[in-house]
Amino acid sequence: MAEQKSEQPTPRRRQKARERGQIARSRDLASAFAMAGAFGVLVWQLRDLLRHWSGTLRHSIDLAVSENLTITGPVMFWNASEVLRWLVPTTGVAFVLSLAASVAQGGFIFAPEALSPKFERFSPAAKLQQMFSLTGLSGLLKSLLPVAAIAYIGAAVLRQHWDEMARSSYLGLRGFFQMVSGLLLEVGWKSGVVLLAWSAFDYFLNWRKLESDLRMTRQEMRDEMKETDGNPAIKGRVRTLQRELRRRQQLRAAATATVVVTNPTHFAVALRYEIDMDAPVVVAKGRDLLAQKIKEIARWEGIPTMENPPLAQALYRAVEVGQAIPAKLYAAVAEILVVVFRAQAEARQREAQRRAASPEGAGVPR
Repeated sequence: MAEQKSEQPTPRRRQKARERGQIARSRDLASAFAMAGAFGVLVWQLRDLLRHWSGTLRHSIDLAVSENLTITGPVMFWNASEVLRWLVPTTGVAFVLSLAASVAQGGFIFAPEALSPKFERFSPAAKLQQMFSLTGLSGLLKSLLPVAAIAYIGAAVLRQHWDEMARSSYLGLRGFFQMVSGLLLEVGWKSGVVLLAWSAFDYFLNWRKLESDLRMTRQEMRDEMKETDGNPAIKGRVRTLQRELRRRQQLRAAATATVVVTNPTHFAVALRYEIDMDAPVVVAKGRDLLAQKIKEIARWEGIPTMENPPLAQALYRAVEVGQAIPAKLYAAVAEILVVVFRAQAEARQREAQRRAASPEGAGVPR
């Protein structure tokens, strides 16, 4: 039984889908914005349309009376200028709105993987299978629904203005033009609303389908974690080796300590202090087994060991290895160091007295 996709897609999965060009994008939305923009520009220019074209026609007729019309003559230039006057703003606005709608849906994407040739796309059998599949049928129905809605709007507008159209033969040219333009305007803006609403719904459907396709199983989540973060077993082994390395370094540093403060059983903190240092430094610390190792090294190296449970616990929790002790612990540590230095001074004094009292130390006169 296949594992269900119950997990939300990770950012890495979304990024990989985006690199393949797999994003939520509706082509109908870009087309609807382009048509709406072009229709808006035409409506805005409609009041000057009749005046400009009537003037062009009048000038063309006047010129035809006086001279022959040629392809390179002024009449063709006037007609081309009028066509460009209406065509350039209309297509420009349509292009800008279409591009803006496409970028707003998913941004600018360059996906070389999506452009790579796939021979199955050129297979007639695959195309026929796609056309007669449920996916192809659903796409056809999606295309027919807005067309049916626009056809219904056109029929409703014609039925509503049927009497006015029946009397249009009694209207003059200007009145007939105003009636036709009014009908086209009504059908146009209502169809534009339908297309915009349908394209927004189509974008929502594409977004839902993309989210469903990007969902992951728990096994896919674990595999992705292994790819990004590494195998958990290997990471655990690396952490173990790192801890062992730090432990060996601390044991070597414990041999240079001035004093070891103990709990006495659970904690051990090795401090090192010299006259030129601003404050004592923790060179090693540990608990349980590592604490016992530090105390064994202290006994082997002859380093004084002082039992002070509160201070040992405070040093263990507050100070990291290699850091100086905080100012709030100066007094407690200073008391221990005074005792240690005093004991070391007394030991050196006794050793000097012992050497002076021995026959070897007294010396023999020559």
